[in-house]
Amino acid sequence: MLVSVIIPTHNAAAYLGAQLDALLAQTVEAEIIVIDSGSEDDTVAIAGRYGERVQVMEIPAASFDHGGTRHAALAQSKGEFVCFLTQDALPVGHDFLEELLRPFREADDVAAVYGRQVAYSGAPAYERLTRAYNYPDLPRTWREADIPRYGVKAFFFSNCAAAYRRSAYEAAGGFDRPIATNEDMMMAAKLLHAGYALSYAPRAQVYHSHKMTLGEEYRRYVKIGAVMHRYRHRLRCGSADGEGRRMVGYVLRGLAREGRYGEMAVFLAHAAARFVGNRVGIIREKGEKR
Repeated sequence: MLVSVIIPTHNAAAYLGAQLDALLAQTVEAEIIVIDSGSEDDTVAIAGRYGERVQVMEIPAASFDHGGTRHAALAQSKGEFVCFLTQDALPVGHDFLEELLRPFREADDVAAVYGRQVAYSGAPAYERLTRAYNYPDLPRTWREADIPRYGVKAFFFSNCAAAYRRSAYEAAGGFDRPIATNEDMMMAAKLLHAGYALSYAPRAQVYHSHKMTLGEEYRRYVKIGAVMHRYRHRLRCGSADGEGRRMVGYVLRGLAREGRYGEMAVFLAHAAARFVGNRVGIIREKGEKR
């Protein structure tokens, strides 16, 4: 089973060394490709220290695209299965890749698998609880027939730590390109509608969490709102608002149980930034279509 691991990077020096060390210590040997978009720190130099064990592709920062950049690296890879990691995702344990690939061996129609995200130590409590809500301990495999049951959650997928069966990826047309964000979610929809299955493998874990400012949160969700509206017909499941409310309620209850009342206010501010950003993105997308 030949596996390729692709890591898009931009100013990733703080993370890359530990990430590459973890990947090279896996029980599954993999081809590793770092595709860097104009880093101004030591990212490329760090990747270069690994010699032939890590391939480095360099592109201009202005040419980065969430779908197109990943697709370009995949086109240069050789693996029957292709794993994508974000630059700040650190594999937990030596069996991360083995567990991420397990569902492919268990069902021939599984086209893509994503792993579990666990917040870094020191992350805000609301980040830890958000990860716990979105990435539970229960594995699942689902198909197009399950969309009514899961709603928008049927398309929830994360290239933070995910793997694709190359033959299915190519048959479905690959990532949308260009696309501003959520290339993983839109690819998941493509695969489901093409008759493939998706899987979630919680034993394939990475450390990953954010410390975003309110402005960063807002700008991120402007992009998400626009993309979700643009591809709404592919999703065919109605609004994601209900799922968002359930997540907010889960996190608030968790913070209350822990007595983190100050963080409740901070989390609500971030939730508001997400909501407003999402709505602005939708409005802008509607305006561009007129």
